[in-house]
Amino acid sequence: MHPAKMISGAGSSTLEGKTIVLGVTGSIAAVRSVELARSLLRRGANVIPVMSPAATQILHPDAMHYACGEEVITRITGEVEHVKYCGMSGEGDLLLVAPATANTVSKIACGIDDTSVTTFATTAIGSGKPVLVVPAMHEAMYNHPRVIENIKRLKAMGVFLIEPVMGEGAAKIAEDGDVVLEVERILGSHTLDGKRILITSGATSERIDPIRIITNRASGRTGVEIALEAYRRGASVTIIHTVKRDLHGIREIIVESAEEMTRAVLQEASHADVLISAAAISDFTVDKTDRKIRSDTPKTLRLKPVPKLLEMVRMEYPDQRIIGFKAETNVTHQELIARARESMERYGLAAVIANDVGSGGIGEETNKIHIIQKEKISSFTGRKDMLAREIINTVEEILN
Repeated sequence: MHPAKMISGAGSSTLEGKTIVLGVTGSIAAVRSVELARSLLRRGANVIPVMSPAATQILHPDAMHYACGEEVITRITGEVEHVKYCGMSGEGDLLLVAPATANTVSKIACGIDDTSVTTFATTAIGSGKPVLVVPAMHEAMYNHPRVIENIKRLKAMGVFLIEPVMGEGAAKIAEDGDVVLEVERILGSHTLDGKRILITSGATSERIDPIRIITNRASGRTGVEIALEAYRRGASVTIIHTVKRDLHGIREIIVESAEEMTRAVLQEASHADVLISAAAISDFTVDKTDRKIRSDTPKTLRLKPVPKLLEMVRMEYPDQRIIGFKAETNVTHQELIARARESMERYGLAAVIANDVGSGGIGEETNKIHIIQKEKISSFTGRKDMLAREIINTVEEILN
């Protein structure tokens, strides 16, 4: 076994059993292809590297052989590699062209196949295989009218495309994580296609003065992982939280206080098929001042309760499907479940995710949760991305 295969599935199994043909063309961003290939491998994919002649002038084929554990295809031989992997009965599940130069983008759009990569693309498109193109070039080239037109042609043909990151006079290749996430979505289950998921996440904060706030230790990792998993399965996802994460394909609404989050949820809930209320929303606020409170001035803060988000949503949208979260500290298992069921009854929740954060969970990589529904209780312990999968499984049950 090639050493590259030893990392297969080390990160997750989201691409297990999938064969991805990775086409590398002659952009300087080709140097990023090694780590991109490794990222795909870590999610369980088998990666077949294909390089154009120009790409081999930037990155030696041995580097891609090392990264993928597969022989690099640099030319079409009697093996008929393009048909073997991207023909109608080919072994490949997706052709990923990353980076894609202006030259390659335009050739694919026009059906010109004079390199191994463009030959694979013509074959894949003609066979109805999914193709994902990730451009990388100088900004002036990306703005060329014919390149713009050819990108539109690709989209019209059903080719997927990830927009580049603009900066320093360049249309830079997208981040590896964004590319991998899009591959996961394209090759995912599509069980949430057409569904709109609204998620609240992280900690809100209440301003005391322009410098000081009252907040809590919630990191927002769980909410983000839920959003990513919903996106992988085809959903249209909106997340409302306090820190912009630049999540690929996911609409982010940034708020600060409990009042702002409640207002945003009430505005968005009418468009959502389900609301997942994962945020640790402040229970109290204070009278804020517009000037910094001097440290040598005694000050008493009077806590005032804020309206409960779930109560407000239920009043405004009686039929909205909602999944709530219930965090307690140092209670018995029976008491935790009982309190979760109280919340379920009070707010008419479809499910409650309960956990005891007295022994960990908040701000950490792992957690233990109990998913409580009317007829059953399921318990899970693990990384938050794994827990997110179980939560989205519950969402699918509720929506179906």
